[in-house]
Formats: sequence, structure tokens, C-alpha cells
Amino acid sequence: MTIDTQRHTLLVVDDTPTNLSLLSNLLRDTYRIKVANNGAKALELAFAMPPDLVLLDVMMPEMDGYEVCRRLKANENTRNIPVIFLTAKTEIEDEERGFSVGAVDFIHKPISPPIVLARVKTHLEIKSWRDFLQDQNAWLQAQVEQRLSEINHLQDASIQVMVSLAEFRDENTGNHIRRTQEYVRRLAVELSKLSHYKELLTPHYIEQLAKSAPLHDVGKIAIPDGILLKPGKHTPEEMVIMRTHAQRGYDMLKQAGVQMGEHGEFLSIAMEIAGGHHEKWDGSGYPNGLKGNEIPISARLMALADVYDALLDTRPYKKPMTLEQTIRIILEGKGTHFDPEVVDAFLTIQDDFSRIAQMWVDEAWADES
Repeated sequence: MTIDTQRHTLLVVDDTPTNLSLLSNLLRDTYRIKVANNGAKALELAFAMPPDLVLLDVMMPEMDGYEVCRRLKANENTRNIPVIFLTAKTEIEDEERGFSVGAVDFIHKPISPPIVLARVKTHLEIKSWRDFLQDQNAWLQAQVEQRLSEINHLQDASIQVMVSLAEFRDENTGNHIRRTQEYVRRLAVELSKLSHYKELLTPHYIEQLAKSAPLHDVGKIAIPDGILLKPGKHTPEEMVIMRTHAQRGYDMLKQAGVQMGEHGEFLSIAMEIAGGHHEKWDGSGYPNGLKGNEIPISARLMALADVYDALLDTRPYKKPMTLEQTIRIILEGKGTHFDPEVVDAFLTIQDDFSRIAQMWVDEAWADES
């Protein structure tokens, strides 16, 4: 004899053998029936293999139906099973109590077979639709997560393309990008320990910040080769053009957002960094002469990271400074070039900066050492 797995399974719970027999005979032609004559047995059967619906007597010795229902609803595997109470009680308070512990309906004794069959059929149909909707929601959630993953991969690929373009234009930027990315990440983590930054500098924001950091000099794509790759010092006129890279980077990323319909956190941070990493705490920076907290924190972090790396780096037009000279210049810029709190954070983790510099050392650095 094979078991019909397509039929719903009902658990009938009643301490009276006559009632169990009556309900079993009534329902067994349509459903698979399990029976229990007390609350403990009912929970054992339900937890071992959850039924599709429970018909539950209220008044039973040792553990009444209210307690059985309460325990079913407290268990993750059985909480969604509809429970219909069977009771001789007719007081409104009794029904209120039943609904409060999770019952979906009441059938009053003595039972009417047509009412029992109709109520069971109705609640099984409701459960089937609810299960279907839950399955659909789970599928939709999986689809959303998949799409978000694809979008994140596309975003990362887009970042890499733009960064690669910047590296291709300027052979000195490769490891500079990687180092400054890690400097910014470490500064943000350290600064997040301050109470007034905890809400902003969350792990999620810091991750977005680190992803955005490599785009800080993307505007240099628009600078003519003769200026960008010039081996010597720039003339005042060339410096004016060179300094436009900050605003151009901001404009490029803003336009990219318009084209992609993207106005999210990532591009906002990238625009702040590209447009603001040459602003100075005292307002003497460019392109907009922002001052103090007018400068986004993302740009303030990049300002220090960028200068630190540039001072230690070897460029065609300059030799690298020593670590001591670099730290001294950072300290001299506290409160003028740099946010004082960012400088304090840097001083706390300067050993981490040194390790990052060595991890992503340029060949020119290695040749000098």
C-alpha cells in the first residue's frame, strides 16, 4: 500500500476516544489523519513531522489546548500550522484567549460534520495560498539578491575600468591608488571610534569609501599628456590646468551617475572624494575653497592619505622625502591643510601606514632603498 503524499495531513488531538474516532472517520477519506489523546503526544507528533493543520481540543488534563497551541507557535517548524480549537466553551473570553495564543478558528461541540469539513477545507486553502506566497517571496528575494550581486560586480568592474584608464595615463599612479585606498580605510576605521563619527563611519560606509577612493584622481584623464606627464615642474599656467582635475573628476562621476541612473551612496562618496581631496581645512584649497566641516569627511581623509603618499613617492620631478620629513609636514598641516582629528587618527596608526607603504612599494622606491 502506497502513501498518498498529495493529501494534506491533519493532527487530531482530543482526550476523549469517542471524539477521536468520530473525527477520524469523518476526515480520513479526504485527509491523512494522525491522532493524539493528550497534549504531550500531540507536540511529539507535530515536532517529529509537522502536519498541515491541527484540530485541537481545549479542555484536556495536564496540558490544555491553549498551552499546546502556545508551544506549537513558539517552535519555528510548527508556528505556521493553522490550529482550529474544538471546544464546548462558548464564552467570548475563551475565544479571545484562543486567538491570542495563535488559533485561526473555533468549532464548538457537539460538532457538526459539514461545519468541520468546511472549516478544515477553508483553512487548508488559506494555508496553501500563504505557503505559495511565501515561496514566491523567497524566490523574489533570491532574484533581488542575484540582481544586486550582478550590479555590485558591474559597479566593481566599472570602477576598475576607470581606475585602469587613470593608471594608463599616468604610470606613477598604480600602487599610489592601492596605498591611498588602504590609508583611507584605516583612517576611517580609527576615526569611527570617536562618538560623533560612529553613526556615519559604519562598516558599510567604510567599505563604500574604500571602493570609491581609487577614483580620487580620475579627472586626470582629461589633463593633456604634455602637462600630466611632464618630467619637470609645472609652470603657473600648467598648474591652473592641472588643478582642474578635481572638478573634472567630480563632473565625470556626476555625468556617469546621470547616464546609469545611479544616485546611490557609492557615486556620492566617489564624487566627494574626486572633487574635494584638494580642499584644505583653512579654506585655501581648490576647486571650491571649502573650509573645515564644509569639506566632506571622505575628502578630508583622502587629503591626508594623498599627501602622505605623494611626499614619500618618487616622481620624475622630485625625490622621495624621508618618513620623518613626511610626518613633520603632516603635523605642520594640522588645522591648516588637514582636519586636526584626521591628523590625530593618523598619528595613532602611523605604523599601519608604514606597513601599507612597504606592502605596495613602487619599483622606484625599491631601487632607492
